[in-house]
Amino acid sequence: MESKRQQKVSSLLQQELATVFQRDLPHLFPGLAPGIVGVRVSPDLGVARVYLSQLLMREGSGQEMLDMVHDNQKLIRQALAKRVRQTLRIVPDLVFFLDDSAAYAAKMDEVFGKLDIPNAEPDANEQPDAEAPKRPRLFKDDSES
Repeated sequence: MESKRQQKVSSLLQQELATVFQRDLPHLFPGLAPGIVGVRVSPDLGVARVYLSQLLMREGSGQEMLDMVHDNQKLIRQALAKRVRQTLRIVPDLVFFLDDSAAYAAKMDEVFGKLDIPNAEPDANEQPDAEAPKRPRLFKDDSES
């Protein structure tokens, strides 16, 4: 369970990193626009785990994007520091991960789609054509009197 301070710092870092990738350093990622799926900050606010994703990724471009981010990690942290210097005393170390939850969900959807689930058979004790038992009446209707 994250503390409120961790949640606030995570939210701030997510917003500012998105701005860094889109406005400050787009030239570092030609043809690849990394998106920030989430940021998780350690309890001491010293390390931030950043989960990256890219919509409409071609095969293998996720790892390519992650390699580019790792190569330019120092520049990214410096640009982030300029944006959060008034809010945070120390900029956390950034550790980048590729978020593959969308690919995992697509794979699970495909697996479930291939399953052949037979219809449930009625119990031998059940009589499917029998009428339902009548419910007891709590109040007399005017029509019965």
